[in-house]
Formats: sequence, C-alpha cells, structure tokens
Amino acid sequence: MKAMILAAGVGSRMHPLTRTLPKPLVPIVNMPVMEHIVRLLKRHGFTDIIVNVHYLGDQIMACFGDGSAYGVNISYSIEDRLWGDAGSVKRCEEFFGNETFLVIGGDDLADIDLTRLVESHKQKNALASIALSLVDDPSEYGIVLINEEGRITRFLEKPKGEVIFSNTANTGVYVFAPEALELIPRGVFYLFGKNFFPQVLAQGRPIYGYLTASYWMDVGNLAMYQQAHIDAMAGRARIDFPVPEVRKYVWIGQNVEIAPSARIGYPVVIGDNVKIEDGAQVLENTVIASNCSVEAGAVIRESILWEGAHVMADTRLEHCVVGKGCHVKSNAAIFDGVIVDLSAANDV
Repeated sequence: MKAMILAAGVGSRMHPLTRTLPKPLVPIVNMPVMEHIVRLLKRHGFTDIIVNVHYLGDQIMACFGDGSAYGVNISYSIEDRLWGDAGSVKRCEEFFGNETFLVIGGDDLADIDLTRLVESHKQKNALASIALSLVDDPSEYGIVLINEEGRITRFLEKPKGEVIFSNTANTGVYVFAPEALELIPRGVFYLFGKNFFPQVLAQGRPIYGYLTASYWMDVGNLAMYQQAHIDAMAGRARIDFPVPEVRKYVWIGQNVEIAPSARIGYPVVIGDNVKIEDGAQVLENTVIASNCSVEAGAVIRESILWEGAHVMADTRLEHCVVGKGCHVKSNAAIFDGVIVDLSAANDV
C-alpha cells in the first residue's frame, strides 16, 4: 500500500522553535518526529510514501532524501502554496492510482496499528476510515459520533463550548478508497475536517471510525512537544530510540563523558559525544542531543537540549527547550522557557 505524509504546514504554534526548522524535523528523543512516522509506516508494510512540502521543505527533502536509508521509497509533492490537507492529497492523485491508501500527519507521534486500521477499512467496505482516540480536550480536534457498527454519524471540526458532543477525536490518520479522490475538487484549498467529511456524511456515504487505545499525539504546540518526550521515555509510546538503553529508563549514546561526581537521574536520554562535568545534575525527563555539553554544577530537569547546546556552569534549567547550538550563560536560572538563536550560536 501507499501512504502520504502531510508535512507542508508552517507550524506557527511551535514558534519560536519552528522559525528556522520545519515542524516535521522537530526532534522527539533526538529523532525527527517525521522519522518516527516513517518507521511506523515501514513496520506496517507501507514502503511507497509521498510527502507534501512547502514551508522550509528543502530541509525535509535533504533529511529524508529518497527514503532508502529507512527502507522505503519517498517522493515529494512540492507545493507553491498551502492547499489544505485534502487539497494536497488531491494533487497526488496520480501517485495513489487505483489503490486504497493511507494519510498521516508528519508531526504526529503514534504507534497506531495501521495494519488493523486498513483491515477494518476493507472489511467494512468504507469510503474512508478515521483512526479515533479519546481525548481530554475535544476543542482542539475534530470530534465524531459513531454507531454500534462503528459508522460515523456526526462529525464536527474543533467544537466550542456547548457544541461539544463527544470526546472521541479525529487523529488525522485516514484510510481512503481510491474513489474518495473523485469527491475532492481540484486546484482549490480544501480540508478533510471542514469540507470533505461533512460533505460525504451529508451524502450518506460510508465513513467508519477505528477507535484505538494506541498512543497518538499531535505534536502541535510546546506543551504537547514536551509531553510527547515524557510519554516516550515512560514507555507510553512504543517508538524507536536512536541510542541504546543502558539501564532501565536511561538511554546513552557513544563517546559520552560523565564526570564521576555528576548525577544522572531517570528517565533520561543522552546522545552521542556529550560531556557532563563535575557536580552537574541531569535529572528526570531530560533529553540531551548529540554534541552537547553541561558544565560543572549545572542542573537540568524536565528539559530538552537540541544538538550542540551548551549549558554553562551553575546554571539551572527546568521545563525548558534549548535550541540547536545555543549557549546558556553561567549562573542563570530559567523555568518554563524556550531558548533559541535565530542567527548564530550566540550566548543567551
């Protein structure tokens, strides 16, 4: 089967992290979030993948290339402007041909059983199937009602207040029969949630929901981004880690120097070529990317350091994200912060 990864969006809710990096390349446990999706697709037999790109798309294409490094074939739909998710899928009509196909977001973190999703879709002879997940705040998602057979009877995109009638959310993971493409207009901005699904429901066409208890999170904002790391390290999301687990809930890469007096808590991920000096503390729910350094006496808790970040002596970070190549000055104490450098590796 073929699959499409949606990767064209600007990712404005993740600013400032996405001002110089497309959201599909934002790292989760030191691996681009879209790489987790590519690996998920590969595990379930999807080896022909098309990715739509727009905002900073050159970076995505340079990162993934033709997909051979991941055991898949990746091609790209380069968009001159945003077309909406359904509009972007329509533009790839020739790629899908006359086959059932899957669509998934490039900024999702998920371990959904895609094989069972497709099987359910085919068994029910559905025009479209939507993977569904129960959520605490339905206002951020499209919500649905399903009958006893799993057929969707009502769909509403991002409801507010009294309009909320369900906490069963659309994950943005879809399976479509090829004839679904005939119902999407060509050359216009078109959305599945606001346009396609309400339209086909009104026509009485068969759309089914597949309710899953598997992990899924739209890494759409900073809070979700940090929570995705916590979930991954806690084992709630069954994903690959780029470095080995050397002891329970501690993953450490190659060529890592940890001073004898440094303290390493758990869960913690430490990438390759990292140096942690005397008296430094790397505590729970912290992820340190490759080529980072943590100077003497620094304390890092529940924070994420991107590649090449440098935390100077006696600095304290909690609930922070430190961007690529950033240097955090000595004796600083930063809580709930995002530290980025949009020009060069200047001190913050």
